[in-house]
Amino acid sequence: MARQKGLMKYVGTIGDVRHFKIKGQEGFFAGMVGGPTAQQVHSAPEFERTRENMNEFGGCAKVGKSLRTALSALMGKFTDPQVTGRLTSIMKKINLEDGTEARGYRKVEVSTQRNYLLGFEFNKNLSISGIFNAPYDIEPDAGRTSSDFIVAAFNPADLITAPSGATHFRLINAISVLSDFSYNPTTGTYEPDDMVNNELTNIAYSPYIPLDVPYAGDTITATFPGAPVLDNKVSVVQCIGIEFFQEVNGNHYPFASGNCLKIEEVF
Repeated sequence: MARQKGLMKYVGTIGDVRHFKIKGQEGFFAGMVGGPTAQQVHSAPEFERTRENMNEFGGCAKVGKSLRTALSALMGKFTDPQVTGRLTSIMKKINLEDGTEARGYRKVEVSTQRNYLLGFEFNKNLSISGIFNAPYDIEPDAGRTSSDFIVAAFNPADLITAPSGATHFRLINAISVLSDFSYNPTTGTYEPDDMVNNELTNIAYSPYIPLDVPYAGDTITATFPGAPVLDNKVSVVQCIGIEFFQEVNGNHYPFASGNCLKIEEVF
């Protein structure tokens, strides 16, 4: 793929060269026009492997979207422009681990490959470990319907790297149900194995905590509503995060920078 470096900036096609932008990346790009037709890709025998890859890729994208939908209240403020593609890439790695279904129809079995999601930063340019270094622990309950984010006492001035101008922060504990996904030949698409509980979410927040005084510590508990019964076809994704604010006349105004969110545990 070529990258334009000159002064002329445009998108579109000139001759056999197509010029375009890529979301989240600087500069303009160029590539040759051409390739097989859509009809060839969807029907020709020589593109059977391509169709298999497309089908599984679509399923992986659907699983990633399911997690983003569950955490929609936290998307945007805590994510980079490539978060969709990065999550789909992880789901594809999980998909490749399935040895029970034929190529092109392999499951996205998160429940057996949870380690792939551990440590995922929703903003690849801002790691929570570089912002929040206080001691903490995670304790899910036996039924996987609740989990604690336990933060020990600490001094924010020593263990938090806050953006300039911030006066307060909040800690976040989010839990979401993510089902395994399987291909449904009747509908011709990937669907969650547990449609009832998939995307079930609860997000708990700490109070606004001042940055200039020692913090006594607290337990932030996130609990699913309705006491759902979760079987072995679903996983609970637990995320922890931190967001910053500036207090003015008793009002807390959110910062656009410094906010972090990470998948801390999957159980």
